[in-house]
Amino acid sequence: MPLAVRWPFPAGPPLPWALASRLVTGLVGTYSCVWTRECPAGARPGGGGGWRARGGWGGWGMPGVRGRGAAFPCRAPQPPSPRPGYLNRLRVYNAEVLHELVERRGPCTPLLTLSNHQSCMDDPHLWGSLKLRHVWSLHKMRWTPTAADICFTRELHSRFFSLGRCVPVCRGDGVYQRGMDFILEKLNQGDWVHVFPEGIGRLLAECRLDPVILPLWHGGMNDVLPNAPPYVPRVGQRITVVVGRPFSVRPLLERLRAEGTSTVEMRKALTDFVQREFEALRGQARALHPAP
Repeated sequence: MPLAVRWPFPAGPPLPWALASRLVTGLVGTYSCVWTRECPAGARPGGGGGWRARGGWGGWGMPGVRGRGAAFPCRAPQPPSPRPGYLNRLRVYNAEVLHELVERRGPCTPLLTLSNHQSCMDDPHLWGSLKLRHVWSLHKMRWTPTAADICFTRELHSRFFSLGRCVPVCRGDGVYQRGMDFILEKLNQGDWVHVFPEGIGRLLAECRLDPVILPLWHGGMNDVLPNAPPYVPRVGQRITVVVGRPFSVRPLLERLRAEGTSTVEMRKALTDFVQREFEALRGQARALHPAP
């Protein structure tokens, strides 16, 4: 299905576009921080539990790690004491892992985050887990593939979402389309890309760099914005985000290449590997955010 509007990203891009993008991204990020602000008593890696790299994240361009992707589990996260957020109550476990990778990974190290999908406002509400200094730093914020048939149907909508670093992806056009090419190029430039698990195989198989992969699992987003009319955001809801263990697929990718694995089989093997890591996080997250 062809894109209903013009391709929204200018070559360059020019300074006015970059400034407008910073404004839109910052304002939407600030809204997210107000609407789903993290409760101040969240668990911390190494304290309440979570994941800590051996000596830092040096395997991806940060000082201190001996081996690429070395990480180990600490004891299980302990539930934080309930304290009010702003409009909703967001609890993030291991938030420092995400923050450190956003801020301190090397310039040639892409960050690829993935999460489950509960409502059409998962992104941006998920980024209430970030600091204001993150959402106002354009070069640190994520790019994300976005359904073209929902967000890119009119030129005005297209301008807004593209300034917010959303990239149009046409349903049914497969992994080889302009939007996915654009996302892949952003990874090759060392940027942060956030995706849902579908389509990740091609990105990993064709990325020229070694991205840090960070799974996130959240619960409660569909209580903030129910998937039923009248689609009005709610306040006073409980949201839980669990940040998982960062990892790399480079050893698997090198083995698949050495074995002469076909492109299709390689994408499937990489997707399956990531999916297993992703599903392992689900049980922990559901224990921290049980269904009502």
